Amino acid sequence: MLKFDLYKKLKQYSILFATLGLSSSIVSANDFQHHPSYASFKQSTMQKYGLTAGQIDSAMAGTKNLPNIINIMNRPGESKPWYAYKTNFLAESTIQRGVRFKQQYADTLNRAEQQFGVPQAIILGILGVETGFGSNKGSFITRDALATLGFGYERRAQYFQDELAALIAWSYTDGIPTSSVVGSYAGAIGYPQFMPSNIPKFGVDYDGNGHIDLRNSAVDAIGSIANYLAQYGWQRNQPVAFPARYSGSNSEAVIAKDLTQPVPYGVLKSQGVSPMNPIVKIDDLDMVNLIQLQESSGPIYYITYPNFQVITTYNRSRMYATALWLLGTEITSR
Repeated sequence: MLKFDLYKKLKQYSILFATLGLSSSIVSANDFQHHPSYASFKQSTMQKYGLTAGQIDSAMAGTKNLPNIINIMNRPGESKPWYAYKTNFLAESTIQRGVRFKQQYADTLNRAEQQFGVPQAIILGILGVETGFGSNKGSFITRDALATLGFGYERRAQYFQDELAALIAWSYTDGIPTSSVVGSYAGAIGYPQFMPSNIPKFGVDYDGNGHIDLRNSAVDAIGSIANYLAQYGWQRNQPVAFPARYSGSNSEAVIAKDLTQPVPYGVLKSQGVSPMNPIVKIDDLDMVNLIQLQESSGPIYYITYPNFQVITTYNRSRMYATALWLLGTEITSR
């Protein structure tokens, strides 16, 4: 309580300095206050969220540039081949942690599956891949990470500035110091690693305590993940994917270029695609895609359904979606 009272006092002083036209560096330096885009960032944040210039400067006071984050962004885990990538997540230790999490939150997982139609395996898979079921939520100050990317990562600068603005607005609404929020190097927060703008859009008070807390409440995280996927079009009681074989000679012709544009399975079947398991029967009219991943022994294939594409709205990587699906499936089978 004392720390929060002190923070409010500092905010008041910072707003006073801003009102008087004095530099916010009098309170605490902001590494980006002289960046060419900072003024336009402040203006757009004020217009979108109804904040004052003083409130934004106060929330940004003390922001640090973290150049190492740019280096991390330039060498993402998805740049590895599948056989190397999957070892990060499909480890026995992660599976065991997931089994314990599943047992601890069985009632909540059941409730979310019934309410939103999203299988427990997918919810568990996301929690496992994103944070190891809460064991690694990230240690970067989210404000500093987003500012570094918003003002220093040109390829997606506007996206990260928008998320920084959302973080500032959310922190005022939630009554927390902006500098107290920590997460991933890309600005994702809490158990489910939601970006700041997604918290008010998809966050659910699933434990019923009157407050959405994705940083500390696994129950809220479970409900929020299920809500997110449901709103993005999850199809209840429909498959995610099946291992497949390809007997043709031109895989480039059948591998999906855009998962949002599935084709009838009959088309793929005529080109040499079939389920790996002969027991699996797929209707020729089912709208599906074929994806290819690289195992150490060569390419492998999956026939994917629209639910697989819904998972990729969380992270566009096909390896990411496959890893969490396989991880969650393994956990629920234990």
